Amino acid sequence: MNAARSRILIADDNPTNVELMEVYLADLDCELAVAVDGNDTLAKVASFQPDVILLDVMMPKLSGFEVCQKLKSDPATRNIMILMVTALNELGDIERAVKAGTDDFLSKPVNKIELTKRVENMLKLRHITDEVERLRRYIQGMEDGDGPQV
Repeated sequence: MNAARSRILIADDNPTNVELMEVYLADLDCELAVAVDGNDTLAKVASFQPDVILLDVMMPKLSGFEVCQKLKSDPATRNIMILMVTALNELGDIERAVKAGTDDFLSKPVNKIELTKRVENMLKLRHITDEVERLRRYIQGMEDGDGPQV
């Protein structure tokens, strides 16, 4: 894993849900930040630069679906892993989450073991993806004769 600590953004307008997820994730060696609505989530992504976002679907200002779609359509943020955490569990909601670009989803009430394992796996995948991209740039720089581009 990277020397830098992983960053997780919890985006949920319900303080009880946020507190519960913070407690569940306390054993992970990572930095946590919180966003309280869709617009706040987009602002925190820009300033905090999370590796993983735990994204509630039903939030004020912009829904989790809208936030996910914006992040996944932007080249600067599309590699952030998004785990939608929602009380919605109808098949249509799951399809809408997938269309918005979510990497995974989890139904509320959240189970501690399920949440921590999914977050750990997403962090591993994010760090592997980052390393592959770094190596791709390095190889491209060597092939172009520009020297390593890392």
